[in-house]
Amino acid sequence: MTLTRQDFGGTLPRPCELGIASMECSSGKEETMLQSLAAGEPFRPVEPPKKATGRLVMHSMAMFGREFCYAVEAAFVTPVLLSVGLPKSLYSLVWLISPILGFVLQPVVGSASDHCNSAWGKRRPYILVLGIMMLVGMALYLNGETVVSALVADRGTQRTWAIVITMLGVVLFDFAADFIDGPIKAYLFDVCSHQDKEKGLHYHALLTGLGGALGYLTGAIDWGHTVLGKYLGSEFQVMFFYAALVFLICLIVHLCSIPETSLADKVESEALLKTAEPYPYGSIGKVKNGYFNSGYNEIRVLSRQGKPTLKEDIQVQKQMTIKSLLKALLSMPSHYRCLCVSHLMGWTAFLSNMLFFTDFMGQIVFNGDPYAPHNSTAYLTYERGVEIGCWGMCINAISSSLYSYLQKALLPYIGLKGLYFIGYLLFGLGTGFIGLFPKVYSTLALCSLFGVMSSTLYTVPFNLIADYHKEEEEGQTGGQAGEHKRGKGVDCAALTCMVQLAQIIVGVGLGFLVSAAGSVVVVVISASAIALLGCCFVAFFVRYVEENNK
Repeated sequence: MTLTRQDFGGTLPRPCELGIASMECSSGKEETMLQSLAAGEPFRPVEPPKKATGRLVMHSMAMFGREFCYAVEAAFVTPVLLSVGLPKSLYSLVWLISPILGFVLQPVVGSASDHCNSAWGKRRPYILVLGIMMLVGMALYLNGETVVSALVADRGTQRTWAIVITMLGVVLFDFAADFIDGPIKAYLFDVCSHQDKEKGLHYHALLTGLGGALGYLTGAIDWGHTVLGKYLGSEFQVMFFYAALVFLICLIVHLCSIPETSLADKVESEALLKTAEPYPYGSIGKVKNGYFNSGYNEIRVLSRQGKPTLKEDIQVQKQMTIKSLLKALLSMPSHYRCLCVSHLMGWTAFLSNMLFFTDFMGQIVFNGDPYAPHNSTAYLTYERGVEIGCWGMCINAISSSLYSYLQKALLPYIGLKGLYFIGYLLFGLGTGFIGLFPKVYSTLALCSLFGVMSSTLYTVPFNLIADYHKEEEEGQTGGQAGEHKRGKGVDCAALTCMVQLAQIIVGVGLGFLVSAAGSVVVVVISASAIALLGCCFVAFFVRYVEENNK
């Protein structure tokens, strides 16, 4: 009696599932296989073993550090740019360079991480490099003027170099901070089971909100008059010290959270199954007992038989990715495209409101004037409104953390479609009421709805990506998939690209809109309209796997 690979429907366990690839792969997955055998399904696909909650929290620490640094940038980048004397004509250039670069290069980086052959894994090398770039960017925009003043004596030259270095720091930080989100999400998808992916995304949203809240609270303290502020020179240096320390600790914890399997190990496992020779009865035992001791003998046999070797397989994947990257993005399945459009609408609405919110508080809610003389009552009133607006941003961050925890309880009852719809709906209604009734206390109370939208944007779209990938993997095991499966890095990058595209749209379009209307109220109303339109889109056009399985 002989058993062929086709007799198992293409679902033979990979070598790592038989205890071959690595110690972690063997120890965790052998137990999972025994459970599978006991359940009478010896050849079903085996998911990664369940991860401890502590590991998922450690993995989410990168989002905490990233959002802490984002909050520091939001609080200090405008004062820094003003202090170095940046011309107003260059403001839009500073904010547009990074999202344009991100929109163009994000899919390239995502595809490259899909085929990274580092022994450390596919995603972590990119996360480390981008994390270092974030630290360098923060160092440049928070300390650039101080360094230039110490090195250059001429006043005119000082100002020029301070502007150049500060702009470079802001662009580099934004570029790296925007880019790092895609590899972090792909890293989570690579190493976790489907249930752990959902838990991990909730922890991501929870720690994102906590990191933002702590960052805003830290930025609200007047560090210039403290002992540390006098020792380091200014509050900019103090904030760099805290932000760099927090982010560095969070990055190290994240990188040590869950081990990755290298691409070479994965391709090696797949190469063993590419032979078309029949398997004699008892061949599984022979593979386990024979290959486990013989190392790469089977790979060598495949090479002699004319089958793809490990090195050839990796090279084919790289060539295929480079040639087909643009085509893959343009010809992505319709449900991926609809998800990207809904994500674009959500982030356009969210960023429209958040980027102009403190200005809205100063001008509309408090009736201040940012163009009045700096010692006038109108200008001081505007500054007071901006300070209260920062507290509103803090409320947004805290509510985002709380709602991310509440999402876990709501998910079994309303599903991803309900969470997606509610997030857009509450944000649209909240911003609409703020625009129509701009009062201090009601506006601060409605800031909690911003957190609902923030948590939704950080979790639900990536949960849907995970569902799509799971559905495709199940289709592959049933022989229904196409020749090549989609890379998680490319799909996460395509989704993250929508954030950069939203920044470009907001940066280019809202300035003209405010100039035409003569008031920043139009920004809040526009955000509300886009969010409510997004409600209809996520309800009727976005595909939900859970509905198809009913």
